Amino acid sequence: MPHSQTNQTGAPHFNLILQPEFPLNALILASDALRIANQNSGQTIFTWSLVSDDGNAVRASNGMWIDADCSIANMPTGQVYLLFEGNLPTQKISQKLLNQLRQAARFGAIVGGVDTGAFALAQAGLIGRDRRVDTVLHWEAVPTFRERFPSAKPLNRIYLIEENRALSAGGVATLDMMLDLIAQFEGEPLANEIANALVHTRRPSDLLQRSDGLIETDSDSLSARVVALMEKNLDFPLGLEELAAKLDMSARTLSYMCRQIFGESPIRLYLKIRLQAARNFLFYEEFSIKNVSDACGFSYPAIFSRTFKSQFGQSPREFRARLRKDQSMATRPEIRRLIRNSK
Repeated sequence: MPHSQTNQTGAPHFNLILQPEFPLNALILASDALRIANQNSGQTIFTWSLVSDDGNAVRASNGMWIDADCSIANMPTGQVYLLFEGNLPTQKISQKLLNQLRQAARFGAIVGGVDTGAFALAQAGLIGRDRRVDTVLHWEAVPTFRERFPSAKPLNRIYLIEENRALSAGGVATLDMMLDLIAQFEGEPLANEIANALVHTRRPSDLLQRSDGLIETDSDSLSARVVALMEKNLDFPLGLEELAAKLDMSARTLSYMCRQIFGESPIRLYLKIRLQAARNFLFYEEFSIKNVSDACGFSYPAIFSRTFKSQFGQSPREFRARLRKDQSMATRPEIRRLIRNSK
């Protein structure tokens, strides 16, 4: 990736803040949109910096290391601050980062998050809680986010720009959000020009992340209502009759509908939703196995472990241990290589 630019021209400046395990594809799309804007206009209309907590290189989720231009403490004043989070949305959030996000927001900058960046923004008090601003993050992390921030409202859409907040679900949705931001600064024609250069058709912000009913949506479709009801009752699962009553239908109709749409009985569908939520808790958070078991409606951790292993091929403890080992091996690999070679 070409070395990014620093703010020396008075042009709108983007601070792209990288956290460990961030999604590289989202960063490339965001920075390339800015690069093409400058290239096609023939002048520096945007500047940007790659920022890390301490100014050192940051490992992306695909294992690549990306050099930073500066630390959080030394980053230039910007008009836009975008936090790129991924697989470790809560484990690496520093107080220094939270303070800088709050300060940027106080001075009127656009503050946003990519993929799971909403966790840090919520922890900083910039979304959710007593604020009206809704939230967008990657659909896999939604159950964990709801557990941590019950008053926030995650939306099933690819991105959201509202009240100086900019949130995207990650991936290609980051490009759609960037094009919208660029349009706000420099107009729609340039944003469309960049989209064409990247062979991309711009998408509206309210496009659903998924349309298969497996995450909550504002839709009134029956499948969406079924899944939303199950996801809102993970810790104390409802029985078939209770589910049907809350959906204002008979148990027989509910069973038929689930088999037609999902290919599963309501109870099997419910179990898979609970297991996927458990996997996300283990992936994104450091909750104990018992806490995850309780949060996902299993009477005993032993039953949870047995059911989880049947679905995913390894126990919850094995899944987390392997995941954390893979992540830890990426920390200072040059030192690990020296240790290995000295043996």
